[in-house]
Amino acid sequence: MTILSIFLQAAPGGGSSSMMLIMMGVMFVGFYFLMIRPQQKKAKQEKNFQEALKVGTRVVLTSGLHGRIAQVQDDGFVIETLSGKLKFEKAAVSREFTEARFGDKAKAADKTTEKKEIETEKK
Repeated sequence: MTILSIFLQAAPGGGSSSMMLIMMGVMFVGFYFLMIRPQQKKAKQEKNFQEALKVGTRVVLTSGLHGRIAQVQDDGFVIETLSGKLKFEKAAVSREFTEARFGDKAKAADKTTEKKEIETEKK
């Protein structure tokens, strides 16, 4: 049985159309909060992570490649690996893989880089 047939059987007569509209509205709100909103939030976090990456940050790409950012360009990154420098799209850098692999080290490296930049700006 589908959910729609259950709703149709639950309210016989003239009141079924208004009850069905209410239930459809509740289902839409449920889908929004359980599926759409978390996906949008995750996409926003991923984009912010990719935009905040700087030269020298260690990253892991979605393909599993590990490297360090050598250059930041408008359309992507140049990643330095053991086999040389390779250019990748920004979307290829994975926030989840990077945080899982480097975790606090990546965040600490970013903070150290920020401190050096602030000290240089003060001079």
